[in-house]
Amino acid sequence: MASADDPTVVPPDGYPRQWEADVLLADGATVHVRPIRPDDADRLVAFHNRQSPESIYLRFFSARPRLSPREVERFTHIDYVDRMAFVAVLGDEMIGVARYDREPETPRAEVAFITDDHHHGRGLATLLLEYLAAVAREHGITTFTATTLPQNRKMLGVFKQAGFTVSTRFSEGVIEVLLGIEESREALAAIEDRERRAEARSILRLLSPRSVAVIGAGRQRGGLGHEAFRNVLAGGFNGPAYPVNASAPYVLSVRTYPTILDIPDEVDLAVVAVPGPEVLAVVEQCAEKGVKGLVVISAGFAETGPEGAELQRRVVEVARGNGMRLVGPNCMGVVNTAPLVSLRATFAPITPTPGGLAFLSQSGTLGTAIVENMHELGLGLSSFLSLGNKADVSLNDLLQFWEQDERTDAVLLYLESFGNLRKFTRIARRVGRSKPIVSVTSTGARLDTAGELDLPPDATLDALLRQSGVIRVSTLTALFDVTRVLLSQPLPRGPRVAIVSNSSGPARLAVDACRGAGLQPAVLQEETRQAIQAAVPIATHVANPLDLTHAAGPSHYESTLRRVLADPGVDSVIAIFAPPLLARTDQVAMSIAAAADGADKPVLAVVLGADARRGGVAADLPVPLYGFPEEAARALGRVAQYRSWLIEQEGRIPEIEDADPELAHEIVARELATEATTVLDHETAMQLVATYGIRLIPTHLVDDEDAAVAAAHQIGLPVVLKATGLERLSKTETGGLAVDLHRDDEVRQSYERMVDHLGDAMRPAVVQPMVPTGLDVAIRLVQNAAVGSVISIGVGGVVVDQVGFDSLRFLPLTDVDAATLIDSSRIGALLPDGSPERAHLCELLLRISALAEAVPEVADLRLNPVIVSASGAAVTEVRVRIARWTADEHAVRRIEED
Repeated sequence: MASADDPTVVPPDGYPRQWEADVLLADGATVHVRPIRPDDADRLVAFHNRQSPESIYLRFFSARPRLSPREVERFTHIDYVDRMAFVAVLGDEMIGVARYDREPETPRAEVAFITDDHHHGRGLATLLLEYLAAVAREHGITTFTATTLPQNRKMLGVFKQAGFTVSTRFSEGVIEVLLGIEESREALAAIEDRERRAEARSILRLLSPRSVAVIGAGRQRGGLGHEAFRNVLAGGFNGPAYPVNASAPYVLSVRTYPTILDIPDEVDLAVVAVPGPEVLAVVEQCAEKGVKGLVVISAGFAETGPEGAELQRRVVEVARGNGMRLVGPNCMGVVNTAPLVSLRATFAPITPTPGGLAFLSQSGTLGTAIVENMHELGLGLSSFLSLGNKADVSLNDLLQFWEQDERTDAVLLYLESFGNLRKFTRIARRVGRSKPIVSVTSTGARLDTAGELDLPPDATLDALLRQSGVIRVSTLTALFDVTRVLLSQPLPRGPRVAIVSNSSGPARLAVDACRGAGLQPAVLQEETRQAIQAAVPIATHVANPLDLTHAAGPSHYESTLRRVLADPGVDSVIAIFAPPLLARTDQVAMSIAAAADGADKPVLAVVLGADARRGGVAADLPVPLYGFPEEAARALGRVAQYRSWLIEQEGRIPEIEDADPELAHEIVARELATEATTVLDHETAMQLVATYGIRLIPTHLVDDEDAAVAAAHQIGLPVVLKATGLERLSKTETGGLAVDLHRDDEVRQSYERMVDHLGDAMRPAVVQPMVPTGLDVAIRLVQNAAVGSVISIGVGGVVVDQVGFDSLRFLPLTDVDAATLIDSSRIGALLPDGSPERAHLCELLLRISALAEAVPEVADLRLNPVIVSASGAAVTEVRVRIARWTADEHAVRRIEED
């Protein structure tokens, strides 16, 4: 029998390959889901024969120990439209089947499920229901019907927990179920919740194994396998650890096994450290053994070229197809400091301190250095993963896990590239509300599709991270600086910072650095100043910055800081100490900490020239210590921005009551019937955007000068005449645009002149009225599966072609997002809060966002110029490119492809 997904198997005509996917079950294990095929006949028979009589009875309402050849034929030969079936495959075994049969000439279909007795309780039926519903919606089916026996409580539970609308009726000894399968917010939320829990559990399986095997554990120091096994033992792993080595009987005094199949006990996690060409065979053995997870530290895969990439694809295919998730390949390993696990499955010479920081590094070398620096700084790890090539386990999987991990307080990231940004944005915004995420991301981080936005990739990435609440830093030093504030201090309520110093020079540097970091020098209240002057008479400048002079000692610092912290106009404090001769540095540092103890405002200490990594002053100091004021200011500024994001209203996504999504889908389906992508003609583009209430100013398409004059009369002079076959910049440069035409002869002469210059590019021409003077705005929407949906704005007209778009947000937009998009652009200062102009532009942006969410086929939408005035946002020109869109990520769950 061919393997369940043998590439040599030719599927039947009409087979919808796009619905094949690797998916996570409720317990975090993987399974392959796909439409049924005729070659599944033997697998279906074997599956049926394994089930208990009770399961067969609940499915067929009768004893059916064997399927007849006719039934097998019918079940495996379907049209994939009115009759559809999905199977769940693990290895070469079918472990679940779900199907629907459409009722003739109705939008209803009857559904039926059966899952393997040995795999009950893993969410298989719910998963298959999601896939059936998604396909059914594509083919116009709106309702599922089912008939089940009252004792089949599990299936009734599947229907009720799916998130769809359910109604039941008891009749003649059975329960009749009606299931509305519309893609409602409730249904999508239920699917997202199941996805979140499954992804978190898949990582838990990797990080909390009960047993570990290191395959390729040699005897030589310096070998990857040897060092990995040595670290597993040295880390005190709370479970059995097995070295696998075919040529040595013992490694580190532990008995070895020739292959993983020779280990007599179950193995949860396999660390693979054999040469790259041998990895596939090892993974196949792990599948046979029933291993739950893999960490592949071996190299020789996608990083080496096309052949390595193909080998990597096959390794992942085998792993996922047999229930295993995989970290790597070409990675450094994983660490979990939880006392009940104590897993150090890495070849790197690291000794992490247990703590509340989760850390992900794409680079093994940098990851090692970062973990060691964290240890020196006293920053403790909850878990650490080096993803290497990111062939399977991704950043998004880890965020889902760390969100629910009680031992994790904050997340640190070092990334060189991003995978599924649409999903990352959604997850990070949620996780960041409870646990800060700090990312050190270089300007060279790969975001290849950002060029489509007319923005540099770094600007696009920066906007994405800011909107998602991720604290972005550009250096490893800044990563530690920010993290120490987050772990030890309360978040600042605002940007107002007080600076206390014993030297005016560093204090002035601190003020400049704070302003550069987006902070504001606080203005001390008169009561605070008088209290400080009375308590600390040596102070020479009782303002902000506050100069205590070189004579200041520990008591002066503590007294001053307590009064500054009590000032309601202060949100945070930077205390600077420039050690004079015979300085009492340790005592001053401890006095700063004493003043900060119990305060609800952050305090950052600066001791000039100090190094927090060397102990001494920093040893056991409960406030973060920095060597220079600029470091403290930058760290505090980042944390203040994060606090601002946290308290920012999330806003709401308004309903567009006059939207017509059905008409929008009809237009798109018609235009994409024969093309994968196309630029809409002017009239069709206007029709499409009008389905969401985005209407151009009165527009007439004309083919000659007489029609242009007639249109001008109908609209009312003065008018604008322009060619539709050119970009706006080309119109201006080549004479394809004429404005402020007041008379018939001006319209006629302009048309004739344009025809002479432009020829066919002139037709059809557009006649529009002159609109009231206003602010010219350019708006662009770009959607693709890699970046997501991005809306950007800038100064309109030809200016945008020279300076580009200067502000962007990722969709969907809330009303708060729309306001932020405007505020962060060049035009923001010209549209004050509460102005009708701002309200009109916000409404237009929200309508575009709603169109994008409902019609993802809108790949590129440009409105330029939009003339914004007190009377409205007048759209004068629209260009739309549409493209076919793959199945929406929310419609069904699937393991993301990086």
